[in-house]
Amino acid sequence: MDSTVVSEYRPHLVAASFALAFIGSLIALMVTRRIRYQDGSLNRAAAVTAGVALGGIGVWSMHFVGMVALRLDVASSYGIVESAVSLVAAVVCTSAALGVVSKAPRDLARILGAGLLLGLGVAGMHYLGMYGMKIGGYINWDLRAVALSVLIAVAAGTAALWLAFNTRSMASRAGAALLMAAAVCAMHYTGMGAAEFICTTPNRFATVQGTGLVSSLGLGPTVAACAFAMAVLLSVDLYVQWMQRSIGQQRRRTA
Repeated sequence: MDSTVVSEYRPHLVAASFALAFIGSLIALMVTRRIRYQDGSLNRAAAVTAGVALGGIGVWSMHFVGMVALRLDVASSYGIVESAVSLVAAVVCTSAALGVVSKAPRDLARILGAGLLLGLGVAGMHYLGMYGMKIGGYINWDLRAVALSVLIAVAAGTAALWLAFNTRSMASRAGAALLMAAAVCAMHYTGMGAAEFICTTPNRFATVQGTGLVSSLGLGPTVAACAFAMAVLLSVDLYVQWMQRSIGQQRRRTA
């Protein structure tokens, strides 16, 4: 007999998901200053770094920590392939959006186009990740809430992009990062509110088995490992850039 799954959130993990969204957003917005070289050409390494920070840590890791925060009275598993594709989609869309705006930060058409790309990337990552979620049943979607979640992502993402490229102070960038984090989290939890989980199996706690699946119990460590790996890569890249700037400054002083 079909039955609605009871769900609740662990507040401390919800807070952790917001912290990840903020940290990833802040790193990305700090890197935006060097996405373009002085001659106007695209610094692809910086664009990818910003994309990994925002799309990988700020969006993807936040999403799955948010999923760990969700307690269901039914067992769940997650597809590794779908989760990996959602990560790539988030990084590519955020890198592209930041690259588009960086060419002409005051061009309204570019900001709107990039905001649309960024919002759709965030929403696409979310629903790809949800597609990879397997339970002994199915999900009913409230399409009006789904549409609202996408609208939130696009609107707030557009505003955050404008702030990121048209403000200079650290305080204003932190404000933009807070807005971006709020957009990501609002989109995620609105999207989760659109989902009604329906159990169709007699044994609610029988984990869905199959090749390429990770159980909900293994999801937390998997996401933590991926987030740590991305953080290490970002740290190395930022350190290399800092060293290059320091060497350049020393050469100019001694010239």
